[in-house]
Amino acid sequence: MAKTPSSILATQFIILSLLSSFAIILVQGEDQGFVRSLDPKLLGLKKEKLSHFRFYWHDIYSGKNPSAVGVVRAPTNSSTLFGSVSMIDDPLTQGPELSSKLWGRAQGFYASASQQEVGLLMAMNFHFIEGKYNGSTISVLGRNQVFNKVREMPIIGGSGLFRFARGYVEARTHTFTPNTGDAIVEYNVYVLHY
Repeated sequence: MAKTPSSILATQFIILSLLSSFAIILVQGEDQGFVRSLDPKLLGLKKEKLSHFRFYWHDIYSGKNPSAVGVVRAPTNSSTLFGSVSMIDDPLTQGPELSSKLWGRAQGFYASASQQEVGLLMAMNFHFIEGKYNGSTISVLGRNQVFNKVREMPIIGGSGLFRFARGYVEARTHTFTPNTGDAIVEYNVYVLHY
């Protein structure tokens, strides 16, 4: 069967239309000049796993070497300390005693962000200094209602062995000393990472 010029033209038009459609899909769905999809294996990412860490966070305002320092004071008329900001470099230890094994430090800040109750905005990195996690961090950013028995805050990322981390932390106050502001808080960390 001989092909006529009109059937050849129709075939070419269909092929061109299909190729154009695929090109549009690739441009719109994959590469837009500044972003492209990647295979996670190219970054050395293997199977995602869930890890649980438990440690104690020591927020120390008292003594000669405090790990928490107020950098902005709250107005005197605020019962919730709204507006106050503290910088932290708090030890993270295996047990509730400050003398127990040091796993790392919580570095960042927290600010009183509620006018109705004591509710903190927490922005901190758990920087690990022990074992295979040495040098890796987990980043936490969330709301901490300090007088609730259990508080939950999201993990928003990490570095080192915690690249692409996500999950949550649970905080439970172990001890609080009102006259100094010192606190020991148990943290349970549930993190998905590669």
